[in-house]
Amino acid sequence: MDKLLRNKKAIIVFMAPGLLLFTLILFVPICQSIYYSLCEYKATSITGPKFIGLKNYADLLKDDTFWIALKNSFFFLVFSCVTQLIMGLFLAGLLTNIDKGRNLFKNIIYLPCVLSSAALGLLWMFIFSPKFGINKLIETLGVQDFVKNGPLWLMDTKGFIVLPMWVIAFVALWQYVGQSMMLYMAQISGISKSLYEASYIDGCSKAKSFRYITLPLIRPMVATAMSLNAIGSLKFFDLVFNMTEGGPNHRTEVLATHLYQQGFKYSKYGYASAIGVVLLILCLLVTAFINKVVKTEQYEM
Repeated sequence: MDKLLRNKKAIIVFMAPGLLLFTLILFVPICQSIYYSLCEYKATSITGPKFIGLKNYADLLKDDTFWIALKNSFFFLVFSCVTQLIMGLFLAGLLTNIDKGRNLFKNIIYLPCVLSSAALGLLWMFIFSPKFGINKLIETLGVQDFVKNGPLWLMDTKGFIVLPMWVIAFVALWQYVGQSMMLYMAQISGISKSLYEASYIDGCSKAKSFRYITLPLIRPMVATAMSLNAIGSLKFFDLVFNMTEGGPNHRTEVLATHLYQQGFKYSKYGYASAIGVVLLILCLLVTAFINKVVKTEQYEM
């Protein structure tokens, strides 16, 4: 093995396929998007991309829908990181300490993660429909005129963060909390049981053992899970598009749906590329911030 590691030609041969795929699938499209973001590029253009400098970025600053999308994306970011951290840790700690039914509950909680977001979005759209969803069920149970006077779950436009955004955020939490739970459970299962046994002998309760043993040892996974949640929240698309399509009146637009609308509905490829570059920069900045704030140390477990 040591001889193989010292063979530079062998290392290059083994790394070449991965580097080639990374270059063709990720690096080249990113460079193209950056270039297109500096161009006026539409589907109707005969001459192709026309270089216009930073005009697309200047137009972004004047775009009211962009600022709504940015606000909603940051709402998803904060909501997702906080709730999935708390609920993921809670479920992981709870399921790790039970013997009977652990795999059953783990699979039930994780199941929404592997289902189609498009199908789930349509399902929840029908559930929150005023005519035949939750409102109709509550009216059937005895509350009069609840279909007419009940909440417009996916159509309300009042408030700084409108009600449909909260609804979609809780649906996203339900769908993806299983992913955070599985990551934390994997890290917790790697902690030596002797550490817990020693703490119990010294008089620690399970709550104190979780605080002083589990939390410090799973901190690297917390940073990883929060980074994944943050990036996923910023580029969130499926549920929003299938439940509201960014409406009503663009109040539930996020950066990904705004990019889609500009690029595929209005064929403004240059403008959509500018939104994509902003999204890329935000993902990099948020990931760097999380890694800076959540300081990790390596322990022997």
